[in-house]
Amino acid sequence: MPEIARGSTERGELVLRRRDDDGALELRVNGVFVMDDRETSSEELLASAALASVRRPDRVLVGGLGLGYTVRALLTDDRLGEVVVAEIEPDLVAWMRSGLVPSVLDDPRVSVVVGDVRAVVAASSDASLDGILLDVDNGPDFLVYNENSAIYASPFLTVCRSKLRTGGVLTVWSSSASDALETAVTAVFGACAVMPVPVTLQGRAETYFVYQGSLSTV
Repeated sequence: MPEIARGSTERGELVLRRRDDDGALELRVNGVFVMDDRETSSEELLASAALASVRRPDRVLVGGLGLGYTVRALLTDDRLGEVVVAEIEPDLVAWMRSGLVPSVLDDPRVSVVVGDVRAVVAASSDASLDGILLDVDNGPDFLVYNENSAIYASPFLTVCRSKLRTGGVLTVWSSSASDALETAVTAVFGACAVMPVPVTLQGRAETYFVYQGSLSTV
């Protein structure tokens, strides 16, 4: 399997490679499959579910750049004013800027902050965002980085809520169903929409999940 790029940080190792069997571009972190460019429907749903729930998406924050498919789906909406992307791994940003990964960063609506999404959200002004979309790990029950567990817990979700304008939404991606995440979103927002996404991963049928809370529900 040809390796395209490799990076290393204090959090571990990132590998970008091209699969032999289907030619897909694949990202692995610390040896764990994270995503590819073959099955992107759940990333696209993360974006479309948020856009469908917001009347005027003037400013949206995306936690996790990945291979860019969530941001790419957001950019198809002409109503969108600005997308701020928080990505902790500078190599992912560099690979996209260099063209190793098809770029979504040339769109003037997109800006990137290299840093932990928790810090980027916390630094945002209160009631300044119409949407926060989180796809920074595999979900609370199968973490690549154990430190990311805080992202799925009520204290951080409460911070997210404070940054949303009335009618804004928080949308969270997970590789598996999580009662704990549904409970946390419900506790903060008063209700939680759970959207299963059937996917096919290298010939295997799997189901991903998108969880959404809206500020308008409380």
